[in-house]
Amino acid sequence: MARKPNFGRTYISFDWAMKRLLRNKANFVILEGFLTELLRQDIQVNSLLESEGNVDLEDDKVNRLDLLCQTQNKELIIIEVQFHNEIDYFQRMLFGASKLLTEYLKAGEPYNKVRKVYSVNILYFDLGQGSDYVYHGYMHFQGKHMGDELLLSRRQQLMFDGIRPGDVYPEYFILKINNFDEVAKDSLDEWIYYLKTNDLPQGFQAKGLAEVEKQLKVDQMSPELKAKYKKHLKGLLITESMIETAYGEGEERGMEKGIEKGIEISKANIILNAHQSDAPIAFIAQIVGLSEAEVLEVLKANGQF
Repeated sequence: MARKPNFGRTYISFDWAMKRLLRNKANFVILEGFLTELLRQDIQVNSLLESEGNVDLEDDKVNRLDLLCQTQNKELIIIEVQFHNEIDYFQRMLFGASKLLTEYLKAGEPYNKVRKVYSVNILYFDLGQGSDYVYHGYMHFQGKHMGDELLLSRRQQLMFDGIRPGDVYPEYFILKINNFDEVAKDSLDEWIYYLKTNDLPQGFQAKGLAEVEKQLKVDQMSPELKAKYKKHLKGLLITESMIETAYGEGEERGMEKGIEKGIEISKANIILNAHQSDAPIAFIAQIVGLSEAEVLEVLKANGQF
């Protein structure tokens, strides 16, 4: 179940802040605080970069928001927020990190210029099977016969400032926000509490949260910005309701016609309802896991295009 937008919270949601406010260099300290607590190392954001995935879109109902950071050490960190279930999301993570590796390696450069990539995924749906709310994916090489761990050579350690091959490879972080029980046990939990509730109890001391309290209060927004923010929340609520309704209808009919047919019907209902709500074709394709051409085929078959 995806997150239900809450209109009564004191602080601006992190996804909206990423899209509108955290791109300001003066607010990098908020990003730095979050990333420092998550990665357990001091992160300094040097700049924000542009990639195909993180271009700012005017339509507030867009499901996915990317922010691509470059650290002072020229490492790349992509932050992605996802509200609705996407069955191939693991592959999306892999593709996103891999694409960055090639985008930022100039033609003819040696492989030792490949940058370290961190993929940070803030999810408001249940990905895979697992009851934890913070997962870390790290490349590990283990001997099949001797059982030993493959490490970098001494020369490689000096060159790449690491010990294991995983220190060179991309790393993945998955935050399953809905699994968090809202009991903060450490500084990272304090951040996850904010990500889930858009609220900050007194006494939270995680790095960056003091700036959240100062800079991201809803009542400090201009009337124009506040109106756009409320429209954004309403868009999320409408989309969530639309998806739940469509899947419910598909499941009921699927009981009679089989699971596979039921899934097909669910997707068709989502496509039709989303199109009637003026959602972009690219957005519809994303939430149902089809190509834009396949979405257009469904719309044409139902006289909607």
